[in-house]
Amino acid sequence: MTSREKRLAAGVGGIVGLFALIFGARVLFLSPLRELDRNIAGARERIAKIQDERRAYFAAEDRLKATAQTTFAETVEQASAISGELLTRQILAAGLSEADFARLPVGPRKLRGANEIGWSVQGEGTLTNVINLLFLLDTASWLHRTEQLTLATGESPGRVRVHFSYLTLVLDPPLGVTHTNLTNRFLLASAERRQFDNLALRDLLRPYIKAPPPPPAPPAGPAAPAPAKPPGPPGPENYRIVSLSEWEGQPEIHVRDLAAQKTQRYKAGDQLAGGTAVLVDYRPMPEPGHPGLQSFSRLILKIDQDYWAIERGKTFADKHKLASGELPPQLIPTAKP
Repeated sequence: MTSREKRLAAGVGGIVGLFALIFGARVLFLSPLRELDRNIAGARERIAKIQDERRAYFAAEDRLKATAQTTFAETVEQASAISGELLTRQILAAGLSEADFARLPVGPRKLRGANEIGWSVQGEGTLTNVINLLFLLDTASWLHRTEQLTLATGESPGRVRVHFSYLTLVLDPPLGVTHTNLTNRFLLASAERRQFDNLALRDLLRPYIKAPPPPPAPPAGPAAPAPAKPPGPPGPENYRIVSLSEWEGQPEIHVRDLAAQKTQRYKAGDQLAGGTAVLVDYRPMPEPGHPGLQSFSRLILKIDQDYWAIERGKTFADKHKLASGELPPQLIPTAKP
């Protein structure tokens, strides 16, 4: 190898060594910097995520506090009492009779972060006033939900029977917020209520009833007037069960004398409709003669050794005998050992 070749080989070796030195320095110094950049980017991403979660938490807390202010009270007992009072006020404001409505407590049912309570409401009134009640309850500002709404035709044109559940929540644990005295968003005279007027004007819930045939023509010639019969005592069709509500935990039976236009109250153990009032049954059952409709309460009588039932809204003449499979559990005889 000549001296020129040796110098050329030394130059190439120097260049290769320089590149190797540069690459080694890059690996030695730049790799930790890149790793540090990745760590910084990850930390920034985690910080941004934590900040988003923090903002979402405070926003959710504000919404929860705003919702808590629309609840009835901090405890189940207070919320049940206040919501029951609201129901009574709305029934009267709708133009309905309080005696025509039964209210039974529902719950409490434990949910995640709250207890669900409410009332099972059933009653009867004119279609216009029932629409008023549903409108007032639906537009109330309190935290609530109305469900299981059932409407059925009443005994006379323009009257309906209604059943629904009015539910609300009690937060658990309580947030200690101040409960304001809320009011309805709309009044019965508002334009929003007028949107439902056609339901009452056309009596849409009443099925078609064929007009009766005209009376036959009277026979020709004078006829002696029939002697007037003295009026007899009122029959069982004159007494109608208008309410099966509870008062201080005890069921009450409200019977309307249609002739005298008076309402009498009875309780379990009283003599009534040819038998003894045993209890008030609140189980949902098919209405006799109308399997497609539900009856939500009935009076059970004991006549001799048999049990008879009169559905709410029916007269004493509509009582029907209960089969053994239709009896409530407390009336089913237990087998002797």
